[in-house]
Amino acid sequence: MADEAPASTLPYPPIHLDKKFVALSDWDGTITNRDSNDYKRRAGNLEILSGTATFRDEFRKMLESVVENGHKFDECAEVLRQNITLDVGFKNFYNFCKANDIPVVIISSGMAPLIRAVLSKLIGDEEASQIEIIANDTIIHEDGTWEIKYRHPSSGYGHDKSQAILPYRRLATPPTIFFFGDGVSDMSAARHADVLFVKQKPGADNDLAAFCNREGIKHVLFEDFDRALGVVKKVVEGEMTVKDALAVGTA
Repeated sequence: MADEAPASTLPYPPIHLDKKFVALSDWDGTITNRDSNDYKRRAGNLEILSGTATFRDEFRKMLESVVENGHKFDECAEVLRQNITLDVGFKNFYNFCKANDIPVVIISSGMAPLIRAVLSKLIGDEEASQIEIIANDTIIHEDGTWEIKYRHPSSGYGHDKSQAILPYRRLATPPTIFFFGDGVSDMSAARHADVLFVKQKPGADNDLAAFCNREGIKHVLFEDFDRALGVVKKVVEGEMTVKDALAVGTA
């Protein structure tokens, strides 16, 4: 029997019916060059990878420490707007997808208001408004403190990203799903993509690749979206099958 889907506290946008391809991507450290949540997180990531802690609980602890240090939500949003940069190839990748009727959806374990604020600055309000974001939300209290509102509070992930992919799997003619990720929050989605791209950063640990190697999940390593686009383009144009793409190893 399949595991029961965790209840969602937040609505989902409609899935993209009748599309041949759909691109789903993590945000922090994947579309962006820096993980906006990566404060004191390495030890927690190792515990999550080993199964001794959950992403949901470790991430909440980290955010609580930010609030306890007196940082308001608007202040955090502005710091991120000023410091987060876009993957060098993402605009080219997005433009290719847009030209080829491939929806691009951000699937994040972060908070949608922060993502939207940063994305608008990086690519402009008009383009940002056309990209769907499936993430957690934020609760801001009257005293100025704030907390994360998890999409799937009963899940150890807080946001079980597999739930954004599985509805496509139930379609009579499902699209080819490209998924892009880099860390422990992407583990739940890793098994369900047709072509899984795992971002590698020089000199950085790669928890998602470690998980995939341990679990025998085939994936393609990529350093930026320009390199990933080379593989995606060949699959979309019929020059390469999904099996061929996964055999590439590194884009």
